[in-house]
Amino acid sequence: MSDRKIRSITAEDLYRFKLISDPQISPDGKIAIYCVHRVDKEKGKKYANLWIVPTTGGKASQFTYGDQSDTRPRFSPDDTKIAFLSNRDEEKQPQIYLIPVGGGEAHKLTDLKGTIEYFEWSPDGEKLLLQFRKKDEEEIEREKDEEKKKLGIVYRHITRVFFKEDGVGFLPNERWHLLTVDVATGKMTQLTEGGIFDEREPAWSPDGTKIAFCSNRSKDPDLDPDAIDLYVLTIRDETIRKIETPVGPKGSPTFSPDGSWLTYYGHEGKGQDWKQTRLWVVPATGEARNLTKDYDLNVSSWTINDMGSLPQVPPTWSKDGKTIFFQVAHHGNTILKSLTMDGSSLTLSEVIDEDGVVGVFSFDREQKKLLYFHGNMRDPGQVWLCEMASGRSRVLTGVNEELLREIDPGEMEQVWFKGAAGNDLQGWILKPPAFDPSRKYPSILQIHGGPRVQYGNFFMHEFYFLAAQGYVVYFCNPRGGQGYGEAHSKAIHNNWGTADYEDLMAWTDFMTRKPYIDEARMGVTGGSYGGYMTAWIIGHTDRFTAAVTQRCVSNLVSMYGSSDFNWALQQEFGDAPPWEDLHNYWEQSPMKHIGSAKTPTLIIHSEQDLRCAVEQGEQVFVALKRLGVETEMVRFPDEPHGLSREGRTDRRVARLEHILRWFNRYLKGKNG
Repeated sequence: MSDRKIRSITAEDLYRFKLISDPQISPDGKIAIYCVHRVDKEKGKKYANLWIVPTTGGKASQFTYGDQSDTRPRFSPDDTKIAFLSNRDEEKQPQIYLIPVGGGEAHKLTDLKGTIEYFEWSPDGEKLLLQFRKKDEEEIEREKDEEKKKLGIVYRHITRVFFKEDGVGFLPNERWHLLTVDVATGKMTQLTEGGIFDEREPAWSPDGTKIAFCSNRSKDPDLDPDAIDLYVLTIRDETIRKIETPVGPKGSPTFSPDGSWLTYYGHEGKGQDWKQTRLWVVPATGEARNLTKDYDLNVSSWTINDMGSLPQVPPTWSKDGKTIFFQVAHHGNTILKSLTMDGSSLTLSEVIDEDGVVGVFSFDREQKKLLYFHGNMRDPGQVWLCEMASGRSRVLTGVNEELLREIDPGEMEQVWFKGAAGNDLQGWILKPPAFDPSRKYPSILQIHGGPRVQYGNFFMHEFYFLAAQGYVVYFCNPRGGQGYGEAHSKAIHNNWGTADYEDLMAWTDFMTRKPYIDEARMGVTGGSYGGYMTAWIIGHTDRFTAAVTQRCVSNLVSMYGSSDFNWALQQEFGDAPPWEDLHNYWEQSPMKHIGSAKTPTLIIHSEQDLRCAVEQGEQVFVALKRLGVETEMVRFPDEPHGLSREGRTDRRVARLEHILRWFNRYLKGKNG
């Protein structure tokens, strides 16, 4: 009989959770390697180390040690070495290291000044291919001189229109380029260069003689951001050839096993982010073919959460070149599908389709074993192995196992209901631990950002934390998001605050009919686009007793140019700038309607948010103060837009405590 005490989740548990990322299987299929991310509470820093586990089962063991960040492990084709990124020698400058598969000392391979975004082994294992952006020479020189470092930057001379990026800061003048590094000697070879164009997402051809990549080579890429094309570089003579494809954004090119085809993700048209991302294939000479045009599916990994990212894996070919494996975000899940081509006919199949999310996946050399990350509502994620012959999967890791056994997260219920237009909508209701159906509970409506993402069957620490405090937490995927077809996504194009608002109110109506919901104690919150909707809601209804708007969009006029979305924001709003259609921007801005607000509202914003600049939150705060509406503002220094997911842990904890404090004050009558 266990004497273990079951408890509710806390904000401080963010320090205890360890997160898995980037699992990779060895080519021989014998072992898996993955990253385990952890937080050092005393230092306030995050670290990551590599772990390995036999694919036949058995205990996982730590492979690298130390207070550093070891990430992105990649096996050499001959199973003897692992390449990985690490900042063990210089905290702010990760390099590529090599370590024997059997263990031993890691050897530093690169000595670069800048950002290594991507790397991949050549098919013969003799080189690594890198996507790299060098630091500007002025910055390199300043770092060499202690006095100049103390003085800092004198001024910034900005000439390009896209000059900043959330989570990165001011962009360097240097662009993303491709280079190779010889594994034996460390010799670097620059493959592309230039001050205007970026080369991204490179991929080796199977014979190692060519490299495919994406690039925008329009006259000014910043003024035509969706003009992305595929190119193939022949290494021997350094020639670059453009592959003809339909106009529109695209990415993740991969060669077929015989090198005669490329597959990629993308959609046709510019400035149409509401469109489904599709799977395409294009021959070396000939027309590109949209393989998923007959399926209303979004080829994407996006299912929003606050416990790690879900990278999109490039399309993966079967050995015989007939089948392609890819992720799909659909109805609250990220699933793994395959598409088999037999002449002109196509067969779409599910490979991994359990409730939850499939993240990074990889096959062994013979494609008998599929290794993948999988998380769900009850677990932030583990490494799983699927035996392809039987289709059976088993878990290989037990990260957070003890912690999860301690916690009663409450009961999660999935529902389908009718939206404002009679449309089918999916939602989830999280009930507090020890839920009593005879009681009346305060509740919190959560609204996702994006807007073109989806909530789903993935662990959300914030939701469980609020439920643990006695709140019913409910969330859904209103029109405007992805995962429910193209029409669902397009419904709010140049029409924010309409179909989305109506669906959220229909969801709220649905909840008020629940006998356990206290209609007089309902709260609402959301971040980014969810912050927009929260600010919109308080200007359109007083049915909520309290609100918390986070990293919000409030004024589309002032957001133009102040966001790292820059001028491209206009593509969502009729593709006209504010000076040509001021009424349209203002009509869809929460600030236009803020004068009707009566709901006590807390504003939370990060001061280094370059996606939704802090002035967006300031406008709401000042307006509510001027209106006499109860309001406060909590600001987090040095944090970007993604504070709730990626911020410093003490700040993430403080953010949750402020949200709880506000709702407790107005929904439970507690001050503090």
